Amino acid sequence: MKAKGILITGADGFLGRGLVAALATRGDTDTVVATDVREVEPARRLPGVTYRRVDVRDEGLGALLAEHRIDTVVHLASIVTPGKGSTRALEYAVDVGGTRNVLNACLAQGVRHLIVSSSGAAYGYHADNPAWITEDHPLRGHEAFAYAHHKRLVEEMLAEARRQHPALAQTVLRIGTILGERVDNQITALFQKPRPIAIAGSDSPFVFVWDEDVVGALLHALSGDAPAGCFNLAGDGALGIHEIAARLGKRARVLPAGLLRAALAVGHALGVSRYGPEQIDFLRYRPVLLNTALKERFGYVPKKTSAQAFEAFVAARRAQGRPL
Repeated sequence: MKAKGILITGADGFLGRGLVAALATRGDTDTVVATDVREVEPARRLPGVTYRRVDVRDEGLGALLAEHRIDTVVHLASIVTPGKGSTRALEYAVDVGGTRNVLNACLAQGVRHLIVSSSGAAYGYHADNPAWITEDHPLRGHEAFAYAHHKRLVEEMLAEARRQHPALAQTVLRIGTILGERVDNQITALFQKPRPIAIAGSDSPFVFVWDEDVVGALLHALSGDAPAGCFNLAGDGALGIHEIAARLGKRARVLPAGLLRAALAVGHALGVSRYGPEQIDFLRYRPVLLNTALKERFGYVPKKTSAQAFEAFVAARRAQGRPL
């Protein structure tokens, strides 16, 4: 059944803005409520959308669902890149505690469908990750990385809810590395280095997904034409770090894992680097998402492959005169 009353958490974030804009442009949904911890300035508010300043940890969320007769919640709120003042406790409270609050509110108010943006990071960064990861691979997270660990905990919570409350349909999208015309994050910072770092013995493959494809998959989940379930969301194929460097006209700097680990440990201890030795696993054991189920079962085919998403990202940066 097509969603009629939609509430979006994290609606003023990167993905949220794209989804809200798409829904406002289509104008075929009875109710769209955009919530975020930040106040959305009046100049950026779109017609046909109700904006509310709401923290995902707010106990009043259930009342908001009831007020607007919400049948579908799109839960996008999460701390992906922590700010300088962030703490692990805060990130847990928002990512895990916030999701628990959203889930409980959905159950209490009889919401029909919960759509959650998860991440390929939920699989974790492990030496025995298969070359291509499917949805039946165990979610192991990685305790050294708050985001990956919290996504695992969130998915375990959601899985338990599916067993106990099957009336609440769930669509969980495990998203790869998102690229777009104005994306700036920890991953894109790696590509801006004069010589991107490669670890000896590892190709460090990346699976990319264009931001418009993420919005497209969310819209498909809202359409009523897609089955519930958990799906990897990524473009076809992957790019290794050496191929990425070549497409940027650069050469990767290959370093032994032990040397890089020691350098990161020292830099982090001295306060000159925000990253510690755990970044070695992040770079060399990246989960590579296979999107067969997305295309064949969920019914959404990304318009851009991983390579095309990367090329579009590079072209956009160069057109904007931004560094690469």
